Amino acid sequence: MIVNIRRYIYRYTFVMKSNFLSKVLKIVIISLLFSSCSSDLDFDQIKDLKLEPAFLANLAYFDIPANKLVDDGGNHVADDSRGFDIFKDKFFNEHLQKAELNFEIENTIDRAFLVSLQLLDANNQVLQTLTFPVPAYRGTANVIKFPTEVFENQRLDLLKKTVKIGFRVAISEGTPLNSQSLGSLKLKSSATAYLIIE
Repeated sequence: MIVNIRRYIYRYTFVMKSNFLSKVLKIVIISLLFSSCSSDLDFDQIKDLKLEPAFLANLAYFDIPANKLVDDGGNHVADDSRGFDIFKDKFFNEHLQKAELNFEIENTIDRAFLVSLQLLDANNQVLQTLTFPVPAYRGTANVIKFPTEVFENQRLDLLKKTVKIGFRVAISEGTPLNSQSLGSLKLKSSATAYLIIE
């Protein structure tokens, strides 16, 4: 019986010592964490903050069926313009540093086209014209991805004056299109705007 009591006392003492050591160790580690993480905060660093967000948006899209194109013997078949008022936003206008426009055209009509995009100012004056030659459809995939149009510096200033985007579609010579003509001419475009906010 005495031996059993001694064992119990020894176990109890060992458990008590290990609990005590465990608690002391926890307190030491926590105090080290708090002392190592404290430092003076420098709120003047906010003056050096420079944000450079980029935004991606759809610019324009059209899908013109061949049977809707007016082919009266001339080469000009479609005209359209749309408002483009993104630069009315003062904040966006002031912080825009660069813009990239991407264009993709798919032609499934057996005629070649010349698609022109015109950047127009408030007086409908053409600031810049981008032209995209589109080959005729010959039975295989006819999707053309044009090189990225980059607007920086003076060219960006022209873009910022744009209030309308105009589209003109010219068709090459060939068999006239009619209400039975198959295929379509599709344009997809996107814009990526790079801002710097300091």
